Amino acid sequence: MSNEELMLTPEGLDELKAELEELKTVKRKELAERLKVAISYGDLKENSEYHSAKDDQAFMETRILQLEKMLTKARVVHSSDASTVSIGSFVKLNDLEFKEIVEYRIVSPAEADAYNNKISYESPLGKELIGKVVGDTVSVTAPMGVIKYEVLDIRAN
Repeated sequence: MSNEELMLTPEGLDELKAELEELKTVKRKELAERLKVAISYGDLKENSEYHSAKDDQAFMETRILQLEKMLTKARVVHSSDASTVSIGSFVKLNDLEFKEIVEYRIVSPAEADAYNNKISYESPLGKELIGKVVGDTVSVTAPMGVIKYEVLDIRAN
């Protein structure tokens, strides 16, 4: 992660803080218990439970450091202007080829979640949408070709 600010929605900030708290309290204790049980099996060289728990611990501690770094660089962005697309906006789009209506929320890369229609402002579509107004058309190059969308509606958070 670079030294740049990390722009987050208020909900995104809360989610990162909650994840950090969960890792530091609940998950650390669970892993400590797993390690204690694994150590009780003896011979650590060939103890797969021990090695698995140590790997999980390393991953968790790395994630904790990553979250702490992200939170020190976080700046909360409040989307209160529904006239243009910005971070935090909910955007309703019409896929001009398939005549399909889709809605996305523009969020930071740390909050992006395609399954919940949250797209990063750094994604190809997110980059194209920032600053657009209702009625604008955007084009995004995808593996299947160029996709064109019309901005139908913008809601602030």
